[in-house]
Parts: sequence; C-alpha cells; structure tokens
Amino acid sequence: MRNLIGLGLILMLIVPAVAWGKIGGSDVTYRPKGADAVLFSHDSHVVKSKTRCSACHYKLYTTSGRSRTFTMADMEKGQSCGACHNGQKGFPIKGNCKKCHK
Repeated sequence: MRNLIGLGLILMLIVPAVAWGKIGGSDVTYRPKGADAVLFSHDSHVVKSKTRCSACHYKLYTTSGRSRTFTMADMEKGQSCGACHNGQKGFPIKGNCKKCHK
C-alpha cells in the first residue's frame, strides 16, 4: 500500500511537468546567402497555430545536424516552408518576403 501511495505521489509530480513543459523547441535562425536572416518560431507554429510536430518532423525537416538547404524556388514549388505557406494553409511565400526575412 505504501508503494502505491509513493508511486501516486511521484506520478502527480511528473505528469504535470511533462504536460506543462515547453512544447515545440526553441527558435531557429536561418541565415541564407544574399538575404536577410529568417527566425523560425516554434512557439508561433506549434503552440499558437496548433500544428503538430509530426507535420514537419520528419516529413519536411530532419534534425539540425542533418538539415537540407532549400531555395525560394523550391519553397514556391511546395518544398520546405512552402508545404504550408502556399496561400491555403498559411500565407503564400511569393510576395511576402518581409514576413520571414527580418
């Protein structure tokens, strides 16, 4: 019985910490050649827009150690950010440079 009470107390401490922990990771800054930097906010994409991590990882993106490079032309064809930023799910990439490049 004491073991069950101890287990219950441990779960009461662990479960809220996991449930209320930071979701989505940190911000990522991309520094493309010939353009202003892009700050990718996990908070705005995962928390505010309620996008699941699996929408991007690992379909569109891998871990930072194995990341790929995409051009704006690639994105306009639906790769990388363009998979969602197509004017249907998110604002279109074309003509909205300053929304990402600050």
